[in-house]
Amino acid sequence: MLSSNPSSIAVEIRLPYLLFTGGETSDSNAKTAFGLRDWRPEACVGQWRLPGGTVDLGLPTLTPAQAQSLGVQSLLIGVAPVGGAIDPSWVKALIQALDAGLDIVSGMHTRLRSIPELVAAAQRSGRRMIDVRHASQTPPIGNGIKRSGKRLLTVGTDCALGKKYTALALTRAMQRAGIKATFRATGQTGIMISGAGIAVDAVVSDFVAGAAEALSPANTPDHWDVIEGQGSLFHPSYAGVSLGLLHGSQPDVIVLCHHPRRQAIDGHPAFAMPSLREAIDVHLLLGRRTNAAIRCVGIALNTKGYAAHEREALFARMQDELALPAFDPMESDLSPVLRRLTDAIG
Repeated sequence: MLSSNPSSIAVEIRLPYLLFTGGETSDSNAKTAFGLRDWRPEACVGQWRLPGGTVDLGLPTLTPAQAQSLGVQSLLIGVAPVGGAIDPSWVKALIQALDAGLDIVSGMHTRLRSIPELVAAAQRSGRRMIDVRHASQTPPIGNGIKRSGKRLLTVGTDCALGKKYTALALTRAMQRAGIKATFRATGQTGIMISGAGIAVDAVVSDFVAGAAEALSPANTPDHWDVIEGQGSLFHPSYAGVSLGLLHGSQPDVIVLCHHPRRQAIDGHPAFAMPSLREAIDVHLLLGRRTNAAIRCVGIALNTKGYAAHEREALFARMQDELALPAFDPMESDLSPVLRRLTDAIG
């Protein structure tokens, strides 16, 4: 189990899942379903697709009724089409799932409760419809008061370069090493993987720090919360959510995530990527507002497409330049980073 519900304001999902891919034909549009399959395989009992759908997760194909008979609790919408709208062709299928006794879990922008037919089916069946992007309660205002326990936050030089995967990989490595660690999800896919969390990009800006505090409450001194980062302090659109998450998380340590071949902020070519030294310094400067002892313990690099010798040469150069372990969370031994955690906090 990667996570547990830390707060009454966090979304909590009933597991296990039946993964729904609708009539999707593009694997890239089904990245949520593939992410669940890869990171939470024990929670994924089967898949269900509509006629014409070709995405294959390699799981047993089950109807909602068959899945429910095997103990499945929730149908999870595992596709994310452009615009985040619920396809009208899905509605009949979602009603079938509700009538079979499954909750519906969605990370779409369209709210499930905006569709009257689904509302009626949920009321009839007594099942829940969960929109993980839309909080049902307002988080508290952050107070900045230090909490017991230890915290690691993944941060980035840009968006979409591996903060979630780095947090998941580090949590798994820490647990395997006998370290008490819990993954704390801050985005819709992370929530679906872990079963609990808060989608901070859907929180009103004044409450982001408070949401982060609620997500990672006081814990035992030897327990680590590994908090999934969002956005980037260097992004012209999304820096606000990153700063609120940094202040509310009060991380003892950060891991900086970076795409070494990216020259400009994704989608904003007029904005150059920061240097790694600048990114570390800015995060530590701003992070000291709520944790004076914050440190950076590693650089997570997205090296997809690199040959093995190119990857190792890049890691060595980063180590020489920054005196920090560099690694790819999907390719590397994470032991050097875990040793840094021990050295940093004791």
